[in-house]
Amino acid sequence: MSQQYDFVAIGDILVDAFIELSKDDADVSIDLDTGRQTLQMPFGTKLPYQDVVVVNAVGNSPNAAVAAHRLGLSTGLVTNLGNDRNGKDCLEALRTEGVHTDFVKMHEGKQTNFHYVLRYGPERTILIKHEKFEYRLPDFPTPPRFIYFSSIGEHGIEHHHEIARYVKAHPESKLVFQPGTFQIKLGVEALKDLYEVTEIFFCNKEEAQLILKTTEQDVPTLIRGLRALGPKLPVVTDGPHGAYVIDENDIAWHMPMYPDPAPPVDRTGAGDSFSTTFTAAIALGKTPAEALAWGPINSMSVVQHIGAQAGLLTREALEGYLQNRPAEYQARQI
Repeated sequence: MSQQYDFVAIGDILVDAFIELSKDDADVSIDLDTGRQTLQMPFGTKLPYQDVVVVNAVGNSPNAAVAAHRLGLSTGLVTNLGNDRNGKDCLEALRTEGVHTDFVKMHEGKQTNFHYVLRYGPERTILIKHEKFEYRLPDFPTPPRFIYFSSIGEHGIEHHHEIARYVKAHPESKLVFQPGTFQIKLGVEALKDLYEVTEIFFCNKEEAQLILKTTEQDVPTLIRGLRALGPKLPVVTDGPHGAYVIDENDIAWHMPMYPDPAPPVDRTGAGDSFSTTFTAAIALGKTPAEALAWGPINSMSVVQHIGAQAGLLTREALEGYLQNRPAEYQARQI
């Protein structure tokens, strides 16, 4: 009998080159009216940098696959690579992490996505370029328990509808949707079929306002608005204010951030780790309120390292943090 995966992630894969900028040669300005931050560097000159770290096999969905496997789920990844050196390095990195690569496709004549991450303290600006791959669902021998779908290139609109059709035809597969910037810009109407078959949905407060086209500030109200679009279990994060969910009994829960043991090193992947860890907890039989306590712990660990995967915790390590949590780290009804 074919293996049933607990968790299959679908989305783009890439290599990240983290370039730590010198604070003597770069600066960040803040617009006092809008709060917008701008990275500034002298133009037309040679600038020293502090360090560079290259991380293979990252991206929202690869990060999710690695996180889920470390938490004890059998995981696979549906993605596309170029048949180049970077692609082979990514494939090896996935296999080293224990992520099944049966659904990873390598393409002759294509280049593996490569991004440059300009680090300034714990924040970053990312220079991105997506290779145009053909998106297509594989023929899963057995429907996965959870399908995690996140950002893909702008030419992949039809792939969203393909996934929606698959989930509708295989309701035993629960869809987890964490939209990227492009998917949010597309709007709800363009992805109506996908929203309608989504089990768990993740976004932050500002994204929820964009999706719902509202200035509403109350997060539980935003969650109920998202749920009206189709997702059964929307989860909304609000930066330093923590995360929120409304359970099947319509009870709203709030979870604060897990306190950082030291100042964050790099915030890349904090959202991916939260959403995957919440999903893994649900897959392992936890309630939404219990799952809400798992997510911030992995995010806390991730931001203590460079890149989205180095700080991802095993289930044993995460439960250790949970057992030794501060008294104020509790899910509360609101």
